[in-house]
Amino acid sequence: MNRWTEIFLGVIAIATLAMAAAQIGIIITASLLARRVARLADSVERELKPIFGHLNAIGRDASRAAALATAQIERADKMVADLGVRFDDALVKLQSSLSVPAREGRALLSAFRAAFDAVREARQSGRTRQGRGEDEDALFI
Repeated sequence: MNRWTEIFLGVIAIATLAMAAAQIGIIITASLLARRVARLADSVERELKPIFGHLNAIGRDASRAAALATAQIERADKMVADLGVRFDDALVKLQSSLSVPAREGRALLSAFRAAFDAVREARQSGRTRQGRGEDEDALFI
């Protein structure tokens, strides 16, 4: 073999050794980085676990409050509807209880008016007859 060949083979061997060392360094660095990322993930999980527990409790409480509010609104709606029905019933009963006596009172007033008109008419017709009777008596011989 030639001297240059040996030099080139030595350069290739050194380059291969350097690449192998760099790859081993990268693998070691990557494994250290992977451990640090795993520790960081565990730390984040430990730190966030209580927060997620609190958020879960807040969600449950909000859900319960919404259910209670919905139940209260439904009760209030039912109460207002019942109140409206009762108010309508009371107005109908009041109207019917007032209309019968009002009709009877109107009938009584009409009867009194008719009686007064009859008495007034009787008086006026009595005066008229009496006046006519005297006039007719004077003419009768």
